[in-house]
Amino acid sequence: MEILKCEGVSKIYGEGDAQVKALDNVSFTVEKGEFVSIIGPSGSGKSTLLHILGGVDKPTAGKVFVDGTDMHALKEDKLAVFRRRQIGLVYQFYNLMPVLNIDENIALPHLLDGRELDQERLDQVVEHLGLTDRRKNLPNQLSGGQQQRVSIGRALYSRPTILLADEPTGNLDRKTGEEIIALLKESNKSQGQTLILITHDEGLAMQADRIISLEDGRIVKNEKVRNLV
Repeated sequence: MEILKCEGVSKIYGEGDAQVKALDNVSFTVEKGEFVSIIGPSGSGKSTLLHILGGVDKPTAGKVFVDGTDMHALKEDKLAVFRRRQIGLVYQFYNLMPVLNIDENIALPHLLDGRELDQERLDQVVEHLGLTDRRKNLPNQLSGGQQQRVSIGRALYSRPTILLADEPTGNLDRKTGEEIIALLKESNKSQGQTLILITHDEGLAMQADRIISLEDGRIVKNEKVRNLV
């Protein structure tokens, strides 16, 4: 089942001689439960594409459909709600609230959306993250890997349609980074969570079901690594 469709997406910044085309007619689809890596050198358009897929930025041209909804056709207020409920974002920098503990950081976007706390779901996510004994800790009482686990939990808590991860291991040592990727893969496989990983690390990219390679804002390769089970 197709869960995401990126159709002729282009993004242009600036005007005249200062104009930069960050994305150039990018098209691809992602199946429900698929793990896709998007790889490319610095400046290839990876992060721009992720921001557009996540509803944080708008394309200059083209459309993005998430579970059949033309996301960028929504008005700003409805797009904000759609993004909170359908898209989970994990960044290289954890973006945690320093005065909130693990439980509060994970549940915050859900509560800001005007929904009641689902304690059973919160307990499940914290256990999945391996942070049950640290849940009342503040971010400054956690290691970098633990903070990244909290940011993943925040993205997973509302059961988003798609989880987008932008260089999630970029600030971590190799061992901790491998643990974070293992956690994302586990969420992908055990919970059927559709995962799109932005990375420049070919070793990480090879763990996906499919790799999309970008250069100069264009897809130059779109190849399966393994078939969905």
